[in-house]
Amino acid sequence: MNWLHDVSYLFGGAFLTNAIPHFVRGVMGQPFQSPFAKPPGEGLSSSTVNVVWGFANFVIAYLLIALVGNFDLHAADNVIAAGVGVLLMGVLCARLFGRFHGGSSPTIS
Repeated sequence: MNWLHDVSYLFGGAFLTNAIPHFVRGVMGQPFQSPFAKPPGEGLSSSTVNVVWGFANFVIAYLLIALVGNFDLHAADNVIAAGVGVLLMGVLCARLFGRFHGGSSPTIS
């Protein structure tokens, strides 16, 4: 297996995870942070912007996972690479969006 395929799957998992909050909040008609807000990533963008941004992330995830190499759900290295991308982006989103939506970051002693 080409290690570049695994890197692609890792980023595909990250884009897939990033698509979810933007798309869901947009479909619910709620504003949400996006790179297009002012200030970027902190201000709120309209629900329409978030639906489009979420959809764009789904498309990028598809391109990185389905069209690079031969992604196989039965191949541990493929699934682990995508799963690590999902986990890393999930933790990052929890910490970043949590600052604005009442989530808390654990303190490390």
